[in-house]
Amino acid sequence: MDNQKIILFFALSFVLLLIWQAWQEDYATDSAESTALTTPVPAADIPAAPAAQATVPEAGAPVSVPPAPRGFQSAQRIRVVTDLLEVELDTTGGDLREVALLGYPVSTEKRDEPFRLMRDEGTRVFIAQSGLISQQPAPDHYAVYTAEAAEYRLQGDELRVPLRWTGADGISVTKTYVFHRDSYQIGIEHRVENSTAAPWTGYQYRQFQRSLPGEDETSFFIYTYTGGVIYSQEEKYEKIKFDDMDKRDLGRSITGGWAAMIQHYFLGAWLPEAQETNQFYSKAPKGQPYVLGLLSQPMTVAPGETGEFSSRLYVGPKDQARMEKAAEGLRLTVDYGVLTILAQPLFWLLKYIHGVVGNWGWSIILLTLMVKLVFYKLSETSYRSMANMRVLQPKLMQLRERYGDDRQRMSQAMMDLYKKEKINPLGGCLPMLVQIPVFIALYWVLLESVELRQAPFVLWIHDLSTKDPYYILPLLMGITMFIQQKLNPPPPDPIQAKVLMALPFIFTLFFAFFPAGLVVYWVANSVLSILQQWYITHRIEKAGKAAKA
Repeated sequence: MDNQKIILFFALSFVLLLIWQAWQEDYATDSAESTALTTPVPAADIPAAPAAQATVPEAGAPVSVPPAPRGFQSAQRIRVVTDLLEVELDTTGGDLREVALLGYPVSTEKRDEPFRLMRDEGTRVFIAQSGLISQQPAPDHYAVYTAEAAEYRLQGDELRVPLRWTGADGISVTKTYVFHRDSYQIGIEHRVENSTAAPWTGYQYRQFQRSLPGEDETSFFIYTYTGGVIYSQEEKYEKIKFDDMDKRDLGRSITGGWAAMIQHYFLGAWLPEAQETNQFYSKAPKGQPYVLGLLSQPMTVAPGETGEFSSRLYVGPKDQARMEKAAEGLRLTVDYGVLTILAQPLFWLLKYIHGVVGNWGWSIILLTLMVKLVFYKLSETSYRSMANMRVLQPKLMQLRERYGDDRQRMSQAMMDLYKKEKINPLGGCLPMLVQIPVFIALYWVLLESVELRQAPFVLWIHDLSTKDPYYILPLLMGITMFIQQKLNPPPPDPIQAKVLMALPFIFTLFFAFFPAGLVVYWVANSVLSILQQWYITHRIEKAGKAAKA
């Protein structure tokens, strides 16, 4: 294997690993789900109450047949503004119908327009619902509440927004949203007042409804996961994809944990208390958005008494520091895949560098420099092998002229020459292989980090998370690949030489649609590699000339 094959091997390995990562995304969780999804919940957009108190299900048992979904209804909208969120509640169900993230503009061209993570209009639906179900009167997400005001604004450190519902027989419920300063966590409380002469027993459910991602939420060149995720102590992080919801309903009893709908950079997650046991469920109602939620254990409120359900909701960016404080395992929604063990330290280092230099673009370059320094000796071995092969190139060309198309004799003569010159043509491969997982991990760090969203670099690069608008960086990347090839000896096989010559053009087109942050990394890595390889090659060629003299 000559030097150019190493480059081709590296590129092919990179692509194969990405394909393998995508395969993992599609199929790796199937086996876990096939054993776990054994207690299906009937399809509808709401879990139904047990048929009677005497038949209250044990944790993990399926709940009874619910009513058919009735679509989204709307009554009065309640606007809530905090320092981080602009929210719209609907008095129908007290649903969270819209959430705009004030610190995250929709684009660099629309800095004054916040990104809307949740909405209930058009074909793109993503909302958070909660309610109570019981054989007795209870407000589900179709019940209509009353509100004291149409708009609330956070003034102090906490803002409470109460919504009230009263049943016909003396059961009344106050559903209260609790917002906090500098927080994407929202508290939800259901306070039940029983003014009847009989005990009231009911359950609290919390769920998301989300439609399939639109075309503007996906990229042909970059795959990021959009769909459901649950977390438990036993199974840890599991994806519940929309395709899985179509095939079967999830029904599992989990203590603690959480359930989330995630997308690139952002998520919504229901966070029950660590000691609380819930029935996690998913549904795919026909003609309706997908449903992922959790149903509490029953609570009984005696006559004349009050009882309270409570829960937390995280709606915001995949900010790892905030998510780590919110719930165990929630930061895993920043999905680095199987290389998380490498990606996490790289992200920590990248963030640390940014804390010093204050620019994510320069942080990527400095991180690339550090990675190159760590692997300097391994790279040196590769480049030394390539340099020795380059010195040997005239003799290889002589062999080619001597044996022509006789490949067998040509190969034998080449092996004899390598043996005579004490050169291992595979010597450059192993160091490159060792570095590939690190490069792939860094790729996912740059792709998944919300910190790079709309992060400017220099001059024309105003957003490192989107493609270079003028394709200058991909062009630079192609040029650096071309220079790297020129530093290597040309392969003796003309067909192989043509294939290798095409690689810079293919990769330029490939990277033209990649996020600029990734291309910055690749260009920086290529430039550093060229400098290192040029220095080693120059030193070996100089030593060779000195030896001949």
